[in-house]
Order: sequence, then C-alpha cells, then structure tokens
Amino acid sequence: MSRDRQPATRRGNLRGSPQLRLRIGFVLIAMVLSAFGARLVQLQGLDPNGYAAMAAAEGLKTVDLPAERGEILDRNGEPLADSVDGAMVVADPTLTAKDAPALAKFLANRLDVDYFTILPRLRGQREKGSRFEYIARQVPAAQATAVVEAAEEEGYDGLRTERDPVRTYPNDDVAANLIGFVGTPDAAGRDRPLAGMELAFNQLLSGKDGEASYQRGAGSKIPLGESTNVPAVDGQDITTTIDRDLQWYTQRVLRQTVKSSGGSSGYAIVMDSRTGELLTVADYPTFNANKPAESPKSNRISRALSDPYEPGSVQKVLSLSALLDTGRVTPRLRLTVPGSLDRQDRPIGDWFDHGTIRLTLAGVLAKSSNIGTVLATDQFQDGELRAYLERFGLGAKTGIGVLGETPGILPSPGAWTSQAEDRISFGQSISVNAVQMAAAVNTIANGGVRVDPNIIKGSATMADGTVVGTDTAKKERVVSERAAEQTARMMERVLDPEDGVAPGAAVPGYRVAGKTGTAQRVAEECGCYDGSTTVSFGGFAPADDPRFTVYVVVQDPAKGSGGGSVGGPAFSKIMGYALRRYGVAPTGTEPSKLPVEW
Repeated sequence: MSRDRQPATRRGNLRGSPQLRLRIGFVLIAMVLSAFGARLVQLQGLDPNGYAAMAAAEGLKTVDLPAERGEILDRNGEPLADSVDGAMVVADPTLTAKDAPALAKFLANRLDVDYFTILPRLRGQREKGSRFEYIARQVPAAQATAVVEAAEEEGYDGLRTERDPVRTYPNDDVAANLIGFVGTPDAAGRDRPLAGMELAFNQLLSGKDGEASYQRGAGSKIPLGESTNVPAVDGQDITTTIDRDLQWYTQRVLRQTVKSSGGSSGYAIVMDSRTGELLTVADYPTFNANKPAESPKSNRISRALSDPYEPGSVQKVLSLSALLDTGRVTPRLRLTVPGSLDRQDRPIGDWFDHGTIRLTLAGVLAKSSNIGTVLATDQFQDGELRAYLERFGLGAKTGIGVLGETPGILPSPGAWTSQAEDRISFGQSISVNAVQMAAAVNTIANGGVRVDPNIIKGSATMADGTVVGTDTAKKERVVSERAAEQTARMMERVLDPEDGVAPGAAVPGYRVAGKTGTAQRVAEECGCYDGSTTVSFGGFAPADDPRFTVYVVVQDPAKGSGGGSVGGPAFSKIMGYALRRYGVAPTGTEPSKLPVEW
C-alpha cells in the first residue's frame, strides 16, 4: 500500500499546490493593474497639461469625402455631363519621404501632376506629421489603380487610392457652350466650375462633401481616439429641354453654313412653338468640353445669348404684325413704293434697285422692302411700336439660366425719335440676342402669345438664388390671334419661288412661314458700320399648325451673302430634320396665295 501512494505524492509535488498557483496569478494581475493605474495617475493627475497640449497641437485630422456631382441630362435623360468612377491618388509622407525625389519623377511621368508641386507633399513639408496628402485628383479609376500598383512594383511605399468621381462630357462639343465645364479641383480638392450651367447651377449640382475626422498623436491615428464620419451628399441632377441628337445635327449644319459662307461665327435655335422649350441652342465656333484649354476663351461661351447684334429684316415680322394688330391695315394694303425715300436725316433705300413699284403689305414682307415697311409703319401712333416690341421681349434678358446674357438694346422713350423708328421698323438701330429674337418670332407661331423661352425642365435654382425652368415660364398675349394668322400667311410668301426672296428655305411637303434678315454690323473698333453684315433666317412650320420655330444667324459672311441664300438652306435642313424626328406630318392644306403686287 505504501508503494501505491508514493507515485501520487511525487506527482502532486511536481504540479504544485493549487493555492500557490492562485497566489502567483493574483500577484501578476496586481502588477499589471498597478502599471495601468500608475499610467492613469500620470496622465490625469501628475502631467495632464502636457498631454493635453500635445493632443491639441496635433488635433483632429480631417479627410474630405467627395460628393458625386449631379448629372446634366437632355430632355430624354441622355447625359450631357456626368460623373464616372474615378480616384484620387494620396500619399502617406511618413512612408514616401525617403524616396520623394524619385517617386515624384515617377508620378509626374504617369499622371497629370507637376514634379515641383508634389515633391513637398511626398516629403511631408506642407503639414508636419501629416499622413494624408493629395497627389492627383479625379483620375480615371483604372489609371489610378495601375499607377499605384506600378509604384509598388518599383519598390515605392505609401501610395493609395480613394474614391473621387471624374466629371466627363460624353458628347464632346454637343451643347458645350451651354453646359460649360469643370476645371481641375482647387488646392482644397473642391470642384472649380468655370462656365455654363456647371457654374450657374453649381450649388445644386455639387452637393456637399462629407468628411472623416480622427484624433492623432505623434503623427498616427489614435485607435480609441475621437473620430467622426459625415457622409457626402451627392449633387442633384438637372434635366434640360435640349434634344441631344437634334443639337448634334444642328451644330453640324451650322458649322458647315458658317464655313461655306466665309462667316466668322453663327447661332441656330430650335424652339418648341407651343411650350417655348429650347430643343437646341447651337454656337459656332464651339469647343470640346473634355478639353476646354485647347480652345480660346471666346469659343467657350454661348454667343447665342451673349452677342448683341442688329437683327435686320426679320424685325419686319414684329413691326408688321403689330401694325396688323392695331386694325388699321390688312395684308392687302396697297402701297406705292418709290426707288428711294427721303426722310428727315438720310434717304432710305431697298436692298434691290427698283423704280416705283406697287406692293401689298404682304408683298412688302415677301420682297423685304425697307421703304414699304417705313411707309406702312407711319401709321403707328407715338410710342406704339416701342410698346409692342417690349411685349415681344426685346430689350430684356430672356433669363433662361445662362450666365453672361445680354438684354440687347431697345432705345429708351427719350431716344426714340421718328428717325430711329424708321430704322427700327426694318431692324437697324436696335439690337437683340439670338434666343431673344427666336422667342419673338415664335410669338407669331404661337398664335400671338409670347411664351418665355426655357432650357430647364421643371425648375432649378441658380447660384444667385434665381429660379428658372418650365415651371416658371410665363405667357403674354402680344398680338391678336387674327393678326398672328395674317402675319404667318404673309411670311409664307417669302418662300414663294416666284414672288419671294427665300425659296431655298422651303421644306418639301410642308407649309413654311419665314423671313430673311440682312443687317449692317457695328465694328467694335470704331463704333460704326464697317461694311460687314449679319444675315439670318427665322420661321416656323407647319405654317398653319406650327410645331417648331427655327432661327439661324451667321455673322460677317462673304460680301453678297444674304439671309435667303445663307440662312435659308440651313433653316430648311434643320427644320426638315426636326419635323421628321418628331413625326410631324404635313397638314396637306394649300399654301397662302396672298397677292404681292397690285
């Protein structure tokens, strides 16, 4: 029995007493807790000020979380400006400083960054202890990832990518003068909208960046320190009234027209006759919104809204419709038109040489006679014509939401002399912008009711607080429905192949109402007429049930060019395309046969 108990006694001595192990464990735990307690006393009791000062000196590190910019869409939801997946390349200077010169050269060769700009960032010289420095913003995601991976393969540490959407314009120059563009982010990483809707509606589009903040000490994040995360609020989308495909086609026709005529610039507008919605606002020259720096600044604005010019004989549509509205005349009014008309300060002539001719009021418009227009508008009472032109929208901005719009020039009542009225009646001594004039002509297409032109579907708030869009559009009757219908029938005679001056503006199968315009241009250098001209054509179709109004303008074409020969064919192409695109059938009715002569 004694031999049986001896092995058990030896095993017990080897393992030790349970009480002894427990005592040893308590001692070790007490030592660890004492160390933590001593550290806590040091932090909170003996030296709190020193540690608080260090925390305050380092503070919170804040990193931006970029919001995704809202899209700018055409009327069918097709993107004119959008944001695609992108990334920012960022550096941790505590890891990149040792290889900064070589790494800066590596990155400058692969990204659109400047060596001397990123070198101090890689070295951590901008902010002591920083572990986050922007190297490149809004880089295509695949490119950013490839650069960071290539850097790692070369043995460079400390680079990574973060989400950073890239602004892109999928249609290059389509509606670029309206949409504008966004430049490279500023030093703080914020978007820099530089033109067009991108700038006008920036507050709406940009949203609000978020931020992630964390407490740091000795240049590192404190794991259990204070931290916050405010998510980004993405920008809102804007839907325009623009038809992307029609805009593309119109821009190509306009470019061809300006170039073939030897002109310097031009604009073309397509408007929904019933709603005032602008389906196209085309400018030439234009620019590629993805590469704006490749074009001069003058090509990066919308001349259709910013360039004032004298409209020429398209103005006769407004003058004669207003005269018809007074009830004092009819389209069959008979006028004896001499070859030259002596007025108070100078003789007035026509664009074509003639002796004394006999024209009806419809014939005055069909032949585009300045003399006949002046004789007819002599029947206006004082201030009457000016009041009508104000209601047509002349002398005031359209306010569609494009920055830099000119209101044009409508002389004040004090400057409105009889000599000025003579010239204004046929489109000189007054200035407009192209959208303004298109809306005025559209008043006749819309049965005498002017509807505000608009380019934003619904409503949108500009940076200055102005609310624009179809929801805010106003209507005002300018002339009676009868006067508008009479004017439209007179305008049809302008395209007559025998009696009119613009048969080239016809659209096969459709009744078309239109008017040519040729005006002298004022040179900026001298403030005088220098022999150059503005030629144009404006009209609508179908003439007896209007669906679209189209207005084409070319500045400074070759000598001898006119609104009928230059603007007319362009009008025909654009109008024909619009009618086919929207499936507008011909009305099948007989065109106007108003007499031109008597």
